[in-house]
Amino acid sequence: MTQFRNKGIVIALLGGLALTLGGCGAAETASVAATQAELAAEQAEEAKKTQARIEKDLAAAQKAAADARKAVEDASE
Repeated sequence: MTQFRNKGIVIALLGGLALTLGGCGAAETASVAATQAELAAEQAEEAKKTQARIEKDLAAAQKAAADARKAVEDASE
């Protein structure tokens, strides 16, 4: 996901391109591209947060299962 680290630079460059092409339909296209790049970067960030949350939940579930197994083993001794 390193391609989204410099989203501000990408957006600024696309914005500059939009200003350069201000007299034609390419400016609108560049503006749309900048918006799409920003949305893609936001989605990537949300995906990272979701992945971290899932990994945390998985670790908690694995610990709970291990604790339950230990409790059963301790009770059977």
